[in-house]
Amino acid sequence: MSENKQDLDLIIVGSIGLDDVETPNEKRTELLGGSVSYACVASSRYVKTGMVGIVGADFPERYHELYAKQNIDLQGLEQVEGKTFRWGGVYDADFINRTTIFTDLNVFETFSPKLPDAYQSVPYLLLGNISPDLQLSVLDQCKDVSFVVADTMDLWINIALDSLKQVIGRVDMLMLNDSEAELLTGHRGVRKASEAILSMGPRYVVVKRGEHGAMLFSPEGIFIVPAYPVTDVVDPTGAGDSFAGGFLGDLAARGEVTETNLRQALLTGSVVASFNVESFSLDRLSELSSEDIAARTAELAAMMQA
Repeated sequence: MSENKQDLDLIIVGSIGLDDVETPNEKRTELLGGSVSYACVASSRYVKTGMVGIVGADFPERYHELYAKQNIDLQGLEQVEGKTFRWGGVYDADFINRTTIFTDLNVFETFSPKLPDAYQSVPYLLLGNISPDLQLSVLDQCKDVSFVVADTMDLWINIALDSLKQVIGRVDMLMLNDSEAELLTGHRGVRKASEAILSMGPRYVVVKRGEHGAMLFSPEGIFIVPAYPVTDVVDPTGAGDSFAGGFLGDLAARGEVTETNLRQALLTGSVVASFNVESFSLDRLSELSSEDIAARTAELAAMMQA
């Protein structure tokens, strides 16, 4: 067993990108982005996290340094010749709807995740929003994972449904948004759609609902966590990934998957995501303290009391 394994509680696999983001108030370029970036920084507030992703030769050194300062293990970060995945988008005035201006896959187009030996028996795994075939390849490399969460999106439901169904049958929890749940199952309504997903194999389903929070569907019933009402939204990019990373990092730190721990971790995920939208890229998340999270978590919990 690798000595590094002893320090790792969670592995996250996904995309790493350089983003150009324009909001109604400001435009920024060459921002650090990608699902694995947001999720890893969010989870690293709680546990030692291993990152699996790929970047090109153009990936700025300052972002390597940011990862290293965030309690993130970088054995699974691959750097190759070529350009890093790049995305550009413009948000509407509501900060919800956005238009993609460009998507350049670059080195991410041929990404084939390879888990270092030290990552193969880590207890918690988050499969970020990547091709279901890649998610399956990661699952095949795992030897003794206790709890696996997979994220997905409408693209994979439309073009890789058979592979996605295989993933769903092998994971403990599926995360997706409400429209994706309905698209996946053909059922109208989040409750009916989630019940159909549970019949596909996972024990839990989390439906992300953006500014309306999230819903957990489990054998114990339904739990709803609201989104924290942020005063000023700056950039919503990565909010869902920050939610997932905060959730699974908190759950891994608790060391046991129980209904109580799942619900508390969902509350944490909602709070962490609320910090994310208060700045561009990872500017807010990377400076977040445990005291910041605890104070806002207590505030949100108080808001939920009848």
